[in-house]
Amino acid sequence: MRVEDMRLDGNAVGGVFADLFGLEMTDQMTVCASCGAHEVVACLEVYVCSPGTVVRCRHCHAVMMCIVEGRDRTWLGLSGVATLELRR
Repeated sequence: MRVEDMRLDGNAVGGVFADLFGLEMTDQMTVCASCGAHEVVACLEVYVCSPGTVVRCRHCHAVMMCIVEGRDRTWLGLSGVATLELRR
């Protein structure tokens, strides 16, 4: 299977983010720390085939977020996100 066949859009992490933040997150704006691209979460590239979920910039393909869910906790790495704008 090719990597391109495993790619989803940012809507794939919408449920996880709604649980964590209590907000609809797919329409929230992000800025990639690597290339500076501005994009809503729904337009990012999501890969769920690894031990966790990896979210990448659709422009430079840098890793923006990593999400790992356990039985009673969630680990959220945002090292590739320069900013995440949360609008209410």
